[in-house]
Amino acid sequence: MGNFLKVCVFLFLTSQGLFAQPTVTVFDKYEQLEKELVMSNDTCYVINFWATWCGPCVKELPYFETFSKEIQGQKIKVILVSLDFKAQVQTRLIPFLTSGGYASKVVVLADKDYNTWLPLVDPEWSGAIPATLLVTGKRRLFAERSFESTGELRDFVHTFSQQ
Repeated sequence: MGNFLKVCVFLFLTSQGLFAQPTVTVFDKYEQLEKELVMSNDTCYVINFWATWCGPCVKELPYFETFSKEIQGQKIKVILVSLDFKAQVQTRLIPFLTSGGYASKVVVLADKDYNTWLPLVDPEWSGAIPATLLVTGKRRLFAERSFESTGELRDFVHTFSQQ
């Protein structure tokens, strides 16, 4: 009877989306990612470059998740761009996202030709992560740094988006 109850609880939670696996799109080239995700409109795109193997990235990720929930319904969109290895999406990235309960849009950028696309994000980017790019129309602001709180991230985005 105990196993039957566990199965029923699991099926109920799954049907409620609590154990749903996140959907992760993989982009093989930076140009695909930019074309698909960043539109020339009045939405502020908050694009965070990170990886599961990056300690400072993992530390700040909950701030992006909290911020993403706060700004629902506003013209601000959070996109988490994982630089994890394509071969580890199913074995490392998705389990990480699932266990952390992340609901933000997550994509993988598998383009390993960094010298080609890093300067397209920002000419001064060394390639260090975490890094965050804000884009609204043709305006851009890049930060090669980590955030220490949701409030710090919120202030950074709102200062840019209200200009």
